[in-house]
Amino acid sequence: MKKQFVSLFVVILSICGIYTSCTDKMNKTGDFEFEHIQINKTAHLFGDTTKPGTNIIIDFTYISESSDNELKDSLNACILSACFGDKYADENIREIPELYAQNYISEYRQDLEPMFTEDQKNKENDESIASWYSYYKGVESRVKFYEKDLLVYRIDFNEYTGGAHGMYTSIFLNFDLKNMHQLVLDDIFIGDYQNTLSDLLWNQLMVDQKVKTRTELENMGYGSTGDLIPTENFYLGKEGITFYYNVYEFTPYAMGAVEITLPYVAIEHLMNSTIRRLTIYN
Repeated sequence: MKKQFVSLFVVILSICGIYTSCTDKMNKTGDFEFEHIQINKTAHLFGDTTKPGTNIIIDFTYISESSDNELKDSLNACILSACFGDKYADENIREIPELYAQNYISEYRQDLEPMFTEDQKNKENDESIASWYSYYKGVESRVKFYEKDLLVYRIDFNEYTGGAHGMYTSIFLNFDLKNMHQLVLDDIFIGDYQNTLSDLLWNQLMVDQKVKTRTELENMGYGSTGDLIPTENFYLGKEGITFYYNVYEFTPYAMGAVEITLPYVAIEHLMNSTIRRLTIYN
């Protein structure tokens, strides 16, 4: 069960499709209503509470009502896939978090019980190995922004599978509801924008960290685990576009995730008309 975290965005962008939309009297395409499903389960190896265990917490947000049911179903399918994978695509949406939790616990026991048994044979002190088998997992999803033709959805994953520390990852899905599309950077920017955006990101980070040179940022740890390039893991807001870098993508684990917001006024020369329609920026 000790899995490496890999980029989720190529998979998510390839599976998400939205098919229709409409604009309601409140000027919010789809006129969505949302509900939460919460799961909190703890299970122990061999069903024995004296043995190590795992805890899984799920807080899942989905669209429960809409003026456009086809749009609702398409969005929910994309959100479900991003949160839980495609395994549960044919299941009732309200049952999926429970099924996911049960499957996680089943796999935890199946994978770890044989190893735990062997470790107990080879080590005298159970406490010395218990921490390596005490797992947890969290999946939290929520609507970050919903206005006009734009829906921004956030998913936070948090997992510990033994070792020095856990791992956490956040991803963002930006939906253009009118054009039935999940947005990528090429939908927002024109021309050869990558290098210019990279420079703007470095400059904004210098402002945020109150330093004057890129070298100062690098001495702080920025850029030590990867390059600062425009990531597809971004979210749109009222004032600007925020690029979100998970741990290890750009900085060491100890520095945490990095968010850099570029105001629309600073990148106006790179943007197409999509951003004006999707946000209140005019």
